[in-house]
Amino acid sequence: MYQYTLIILLASVLACKPPDQKQVDSAAPIVHVALPDTIGKIERTDAEWKTILTGEQYHVLREKGTDAPFSGKFTYTKDKGTYTCAACGNLLFTSDMKFDSECGWPSFDKELAGDRIKTVEDTSHGMVRTEILCARCGSHLGHLFDDGPTLTGKRYCVNSTSLDFTKDKK
Repeated sequence: MYQYTLIILLASVLACKPPDQKQVDSAAPIVHVALPDTIGKIERTDAEWKTILTGEQYHVLREKGTDAPFSGKFTYTKDKGTYTCAACGNLLFTSDMKFDSECGWPSFDKELAGDRIKTVEDTSHGMVRTEILCARCGSHLGHLFDDGPTLTGKRYCVNSTSLDFTKDKK
C-alpha cells in the first residue's frame, strides 16, 4: 500500500510541471554560456530612491554630489571593519585597504574582489576623471586616481555619505 501511494505521489508531481518547460534530452551535451553577472543587481526609480535615502545621500549617491572636504564621518575612521555602499549594502572595501591620503575624503588603495565597483569617464567640471559607481545599484561613490602612495598606485577617493561601515567584532 505504501509503495502505491509513493508512486501515485511521484507521478502527480512529475505531471504538474509548467507547460512551457521542455523535456531535456539526457544524451544532449550541456552547453555553458557566459552571461554577465546580474545576480543581486538593484534597479529603483528616482521616487523609490528618494524614500529610501536621506536628502544628503540622494544628492551624493544619485545626483553625483560631493561631501565637503574633511567633513565626512569616515574621513578619519581608523576602526577595523568593512565599508559598504550606503544605498544597497554592496561590500566595497575593508579597513585594511584604507589609508590617509590627506585629500579630505576616505581613501582606499583597492576594492574588494568581485567587480563590486564600476568605473566610467567623468568629464564634468572641466576635468577628465574616472568616476566610481557601485556595480550593484549604480550609485555614485567618488573618483579613482592613479596617484596613490601604496603599491597599487591607486586612490579610491570616496564620499563618506556613499558609505556605511560595520565595525569588526573583537
